[in-house]
This record gives sequence, C-alpha cells and structure tokens, in this order.
Amino acid sequence: MHIHVEDDRTGMTVSTLKRALADNLYYIQGKDETFANLYDYYMALAYTVRDRLVHRRIKTAQAYFQKDTKVVYYLSAEFLIGRLLLNNLLNLGLYDQMQQVLKEVGLNLDDLLEREEEPGLGNGGLGRLAACFLDSMATLEIPAVGYGIRYEFGIFDQYIADGWQVEHPDNWLRSGNPWEIPRPDYMVEVKFGGYTEAAADAQGRVRTRWVPRITIFGTPYDTPVSGYGKNTVNTLRLWSARAGEDFDLHVFNAGDYTQAVAAKTFSENISKVLYPNDNTPQGKELRLQQQYFFVACSLQDIIRLYLRNRSTFDDFPEKVAIQLNDTHPAIGVAELMRLFIDEYGLDWDKAWDITRRTFAYTNHTLLSEALERWSVNLFGKLLPRHLEIIYEINFHFLNEVRAKYPNQPEKLARMSLIEEGGEKQVRMAHLACVGSHTVNGVAALHTELIKQELMRDFYELYPEKFQNKTNGITPRRWLMLSNPELCRLISEKIVDRSEAETTAHPWITNLDELRRLEAFVDDPQFRAQWRSIKQSNKNHLADYILRSNGLEIDPNSLFDVQIKRIHEYKRQILCAMYIITLYNRIKANPSLEIVPRTFIFGGKAAPGYFMAKMAIKLINSIGEVVNNDPDVAGRLKVVFLANYSVSLGQFAYPAADLSEQISTAGKEASGTGNMKFALNGALTIGTLDGANVEIREEVGADNFFLFGLTAQEVMDLKAKGYKPLDYYNKNAELKQVIDQMSSGFFSPKEPSLFMSIVESLLNHDEYMLLADYQSYIECQERVSEAFRDTEQWTKMSILNVARMGKFSSDRTITEYCRDIWNVEPVPIDLEAYSQDKAGLRIQRATEMA
Repeated sequence: MHIHVEDDRTGMTVSTLKRALADNLYYIQGKDETFANLYDYYMALAYTVRDRLVHRRIKTAQAYFQKDTKVVYYLSAEFLIGRLLLNNLLNLGLYDQMQQVLKEVGLNLDDLLEREEEPGLGNGGLGRLAACFLDSMATLEIPAVGYGIRYEFGIFDQYIADGWQVEHPDNWLRSGNPWEIPRPDYMVEVKFGGYTEAAADAQGRVRTRWVPRITIFGTPYDTPVSGYGKNTVNTLRLWSARAGEDFDLHVFNAGDYTQAVAAKTFSENISKVLYPNDNTPQGKELRLQQQYFFVACSLQDIIRLYLRNRSTFDDFPEKVAIQLNDTHPAIGVAELMRLFIDEYGLDWDKAWDITRRTFAYTNHTLLSEALERWSVNLFGKLLPRHLEIIYEINFHFLNEVRAKYPNQPEKLARMSLIEEGGEKQVRMAHLACVGSHTVNGVAALHTELIKQELMRDFYELYPEKFQNKTNGITPRRWLMLSNPELCRLISEKIVDRSEAETTAHPWITNLDELRRLEAFVDDPQFRAQWRSIKQSNKNHLADYILRSNGLEIDPNSLFDVQIKRIHEYKRQILCAMYIITLYNRIKANPSLEIVPRTFIFGGKAAPGYFMAKMAIKLINSIGEVVNNDPDVAGRLKVVFLANYSVSLGQFAYPAADLSEQISTAGKEASGTGNMKFALNGALTIGTLDGANVEIREEVGADNFFLFGLTAQEVMDLKAKGYKPLDYYNKNAELKQVIDQMSSGFFSPKEPSLFMSIVESLLNHDEYMLLADYQSYIECQERVSEAFRDTEQWTKMSILNVARMGKFSSDRTITEYCRDIWNVEPVPIDLEAYSQDKAGLRIQRATEMA
C-alpha cells in the first residue's frame, strides 16, 4: 500500500498545517498552549506560511540561476506593502485550509490577522505602486527583485489632537518581523565623504581612487513576494545600515561614552526613519545619504549576482534591467559608472554605453519643486567622486546638445545636469533622463505633459526614449482582499464551474473578464445583491468610525470619500469649502432637503508641510461645528480617519459611494486611489487630471462626474494673469465661505487661525481652487441628483467595476516587460515532496539570490 507523506514545512493539507503550526509555536516561539497569547499564535502561523514561501523562493532562485534569465531590479525609496499574512494565504491557496486548522484548535483567523504590524515603508502612491508592481511581477512569473531601505521607523503614526496632526514614531519592528530573512553574508560596504586622488592600477593606468571619510555597511533583509496561484516567489530586499565598528573600546575606557558609539549612531541613522524632515540642512544631508546608501548597496548586489557565472560585463544590459522609481534612486547612474570605471576597470565609453542600456526611469511628478535637486556643495561633501562623474557626464552630454543645437546657450542652460545660479545644484531628473534608455510617464496625460512641458528639451533631443505606462493596481489586494463578498458575487456571475477548479476567482489575473458583468446590469436581482454588499461594507466602516472617532454616522447616507496624502494640489480644501457651502445653505433654510452625506477624509501631511497640516486642522474644525449643530443633524457629518494606511484603505475603498479625485488638472501624475475606488464600485467626481482621463474614457462619460478647468485651460489662465480675487468678489456663496474661514467662525478661540489659508487663496491660489469652485459645486449637485435614483446609481457602479480591466497592474507590468525591460516569464515547477530527496546533498557551493 502506498502511503503519501507530506513534509511539515511544505505540505498543504489541514493535518500537516496543524502539525506545522504546533511545531512553530513550540520551537520558534518557545511556548505551548499553556503560555501562548494571540501574538504567539500569529507568529507561529506566519512562520508556517513563510516555510511554504521559502520552499518556493529557493526553487524560484534555482530556476533563475539555471536558466540564466534576465532579471528586473526595481529600485524604490518606498514599498508600502501592507500586511502580508492574509495576502500570502490567498496567493498560496491556503486560506480555506488555514481557516479549518484554526477552527479545529479554537482560534479565529481574524483575531490573528489583527496582531500583524503593518510596515509603514512608504508615504503614499509611490510606495503602494511599487508594492503592486512586485505583486504583479510574481503573479506574471517575471524574474524580479525589489530594492529599498529597511526603515527602522516607517511613516509616522498619526494622531489627531484638538484637530491637529501629531506624529508619533512608527516602531513597526518592535515585536519582530516573521516575514524577513536576514542575509548578513551579502553585507556590502558604502562610503561617504573624504576626497579623491589619482592612483595607478595594476596595469599602470591612472585611475581615480576615492578615499572616504567614513565607511558603513549595508545588511540585506529579504521578504518573499508571492504570486497569486503561481509557484513564483520573488524577493523584496531591504537594506539596513550599520557601522563598520559599532563600539570604540579605547574611547569608552577613556570615559567618553557618547563618542564611543558615535559611528554606530551615525550609521544607523541612515536607515532609521522614512523621509526625515528635510527643512534643515541636516535633514537634507540625511535624505541624500539614504538615497545613496540603498542605491550603492543594491548595485553592488546586482553586480555580485551577475558575476556568479560571468567574468565580463559585455552581457550586462541583456541580463539586467534596472528601473528607477522616480528620482530618489537616480544617483544610481553615477554610482554604476563609478563601479564600472573605478572598481572594475572599464573605460568611460564602454561603461557609459552599458549604463545607458541598463537603466530606465519612471517620472512620477509634474511639480517642478518635487524634481529633486541637490546642492553641489552638499554633493561634493558627501559624494566627491560622484560629483566628478556627474560633471564628466554633463561635459559629454552638453557637447552632444551643442552639436545638435549650436548657438543656443539658453537651451544648454536648461538641459545641463547642473543648475547654475545663486547656489549650484545637481538636477537628478536630468541625470536619470540622460543615463537611461527609456523615460516613462504614468498616465497618458502625464506623459504628454512631460514631453511638451516638463522635459520638452529632452523629448526633442531623444524622442525615442519617451513612453507612457499608465499605472495600475493589483486586484488581489484591492478587490479580493478588500472586498471578498463582491468578489464572490462577481465569480458567481462570470466564472464557469470548470474554471473555478484551479482558483476561486480566475478572472483576478485577467481583469478584462470583468466586462462580462455588463450582461447583468439590467438584472434587478443582481443590482439588489450589489447594493446589499455595498451597504454591508458601509456598515463595517460606520462601525469602525464609531470605535475610532466616537462619532455615529448614517450608513445610508452618501459616503463622500477623499483619502490620500494631504497636499495643496490634491485640494482637500476645495472639498472642505463645499461642506461649508452645504452647511450655509442648511443654516439659511433649515427645512432644505438635501441628500444626506458623510464626508470622510484621511491622509498624512509631511511633518514639515505647514499648509497641509493646516488643511487637516481646517477639516477637523469644520467637523467640530457641523457635527454638533442640531440644524444639520442627520444631513451632514464630517469624519477625519487618523493614521491612514493600506489596511485602513482596505476598509474605506469598498465602502465609498463617491470618490473625490479633484486635483488641479495637470498636477497629478496618475493617481491610483482613483482606480481602487472605481474597482470597488464608487463613482468618481474629478477633473481631467492624471489617470482620471483614462478612467473616464473606459467607464464612459455618463458614469463619471466631470468638473473644472482642463490642464491647457489652467496654463492659459495663468499665462493671461489669474486673479483669484475676481472669483471671490463675484460669487456670493464663495465669498461667504472664505469670510467664515477668515473671521474665526470655525476657530472662535483663535479667530485668525486660518488666515494663512485665506491669504494663500486670495493672493495666489496656486492650485486654482477659486477658479474651479463653482464648477465643482454644480457637479456635486449632479451627484446628489444621481444618488437619489438608486437603481441608476447601482447601474453606474456596476459599469465602473466592469470597465476597470485596463487598470490592473498586471497590464502595466506586461507593457513594461514588452516595451522597456525585454523580459520573459519564467514558470517555476514545484516537485512534490519525497523522502528520498529530503536529505542534504552537497555537490558544489552556489550562491542563490
């Protein structure tokens, strides 16, 4: 009789998983059921899942090495990955089995999921996009590694005290992290400061040698990244900084205890916190140190992996694709040149050719102030060799420009990598553009504005470099994880039973299949089911708001939601002005019938961003008045959700009725929150900005609430001479709103509190709130009218979901692979466990990534 045996670390049956859970509790947590608490059970469960990921990761690394595949290396200062346990259970197909295991031992999975700390390794869309891309690359079986920083403290925990944002450290590692695997054997050196000198190499050639002032070390920590329904497990490799010498015993014995650990303090500060406040010179210096640190670590690691079975760099661009996620890692262009020339002895022309064929650059902003520039003095102080290399790159580049555009000194000045003026600065976006073979925007409008406005000179010189790759989101986290009931309803309607044998939701990896929902839009029973799920999600969010804010809201009201990073161009204040307008109308006519609304805000302001913090205070001050006025009871509520995160987003997106995407046209590169809301059935009110344009094209103009100036109209109005005071004086409702803000109506204890906002609006209004106010108010009236027709609103909601296939990050990554990286999928075969192959068989030492 054949007896099937499963390994406790790789088996997938309920009985095997139960044994593995007990073993990990006992041998890793060091507890049994007598002393274990819920956190111990969470850790044991996480290690049980991680074992299965590690098994697949090793097989994936073996396949990449044996097949000598080209690998994508994605460099990003942020990876907002969210909680991982549920995501990995679903990706591995273990959810149902683990539910059964926990039920049999008397535990509840939801209780354990809540014990997981969320890594705050990002500030918003940039980091979340990077995480979505990693998910899609693993799901599409693309060989890839993500590189970033293992911040000891992530994006701060946000508390609201008296309406103000208060920042507390996000100590996400306080209790350990079961998902990461330290790799001290891959530690690398990183240099800072010092000077350069000429020195002869072994062949007698004169080379530049960098003599650093300080050397630190980067230690990698690997987090496995699983693909949905696939055996592929890629790696997110995050670098942690440590000193070359943690402790100077001689200095300690001399009595200087602080100086004895000074090197340790300096080094560890580099990976201490995400985005230090750069309003001070010290903050700017630390930010540049962070960027160079993780790039230098990553490039050394990439070269190590490449050289495992090669002795030259001739094939480097054919085996290595490096993507720069915005300008934070742009120093990589100079660093790779330094490594090739100074460390490996390549000549300049060959090194430059390989570098340019290796890098690609994604631009994520149209705000010129967000395009990083570093003082030449700071650059020379921290990275003297890199400044020399950048000047050399600039010398050759400007010669190229001069040859094509003779007698145009103004063009040379605009395109130079060095900005002249009072304080010379290194333009990192220019370095990334010159040093990459491809530059892409992240939405069709964004890419056109890059080509025609932001980087027009570079587009004219290198038109073949520029592409568009509209952003996308992973439907695994943002629909399957966030909205499981809606997923089940969709599958009931569009999945053949034969398809469902492999995965519960086969369409989740082919989001265009959602189009099949259009066949059911006229089915009253289906619409009723759709509404029931939306209502259930709203009830859940209402319960959360009651627990977290102590505020009771009406779950039948229109949930009008704006959750995103707080920034002036995202115009949270415009929405606040609409709330004041509604409030004033009710006060003027207490019997006024309006559609009841709950306005829900969420998002963090950068610690040094005064106006963003004032926006949060204004919203909360308006809420204090509106929520406590009996005249508006049951009609308006204002909520600010503190400490917005991926997990909180998974609550909020499925509950929203209306998605506020109201940035000034021409300012938002893409946005991905707009996609998450629409994929969960919210309708959008928005401008023709970023990916809003393409969302409206896909879902249909009738299913999108459009208002405001276009990007061209914004530019034309500014060129003509925009006068916000004219709008203020000509619009009585707008004037009343502004006057209430300036008079202290919403801040009676400090009447002038919001004058900074008022003065900004009346004197400058950089982001055209007053110009778009009336259009926005009128559009919101159309929203209210539409919401009154429940059946029609439901049809619009269904069509929004059905037509969101384009906005899967799977589509985006497929386009990157085809058009930029030239990378093919590598399927991973997973052998069944057998005892005769379970032993240790040492044949030869092979480094695996």
